[in-house]
Amino acid sequence: MAIRILLSRKLGELRWNQAQLARKTGIRPNTINELYHELVERVSLEQLDLICKALDCKLSDILVRDDD
Repeated sequence: MAIRILLSRKLGELRWNQAQLARKTGIRPNTINELYHELVERVSLEQLDLICKALDCKLSDILVRDDD
């Protein structure tokens, strides 16, 4: 079981880059990059909320549970 972060897919759909998301959310660019490349083991609920607001999406659009 694993949780996948689909931030790269969502940013691609919206034609946004990581820098734009960092500016819009106030989240550090390094943190956005780690989320984008699925390198994090923990994510704060506040950051997820900021990302969802900025991208106008649901949490299920950027996080998914992979049963493999």
